Amino acid sequence: MERMEQEPACDCEVIHEEAVAEVRSGMSEAEEYERLAALLKLFGDPTRAKLLHALALRELCVCDLACLLGVTKSAVSHQLKMLRLSNLVRFRREGQVVYYSIADDHVRAILETGFEHIRE
Repeated sequence: MERMEQEPACDCEVIHEEAVAEVRSGMSEAEEYERLAALLKLFGDPTRAKLLHALALRELCVCDLACLLGVTKSAVSHQLKMLRLSNLVRFRREGQVVYYSIADDHVRAILETGFEHIRE
């Protein structure tokens, strides 16, 4: 019979009280973790990740983004709305055409850090 390895586990409440207190003092409020998780969830969809990366490279309109990603303009618009409401992209209007770009360098840094990490 195959022997199952058990995960190591503590059999006490706390060993290093000072370490726990130090880390606890540096932790954020619960609401911030919920907001962070929601932000990272937006990066968790491949289509949104592609949109963000494309917009980090260059400002583009919905039609060009749809062509680039091989999806409908409606699908692109839906994803862009989610990204816009989360302050990850911004837009500007030039006549009838709306151009999108990433909102700021924070978004670019998240993308760059993510790519660095997966390429290690």
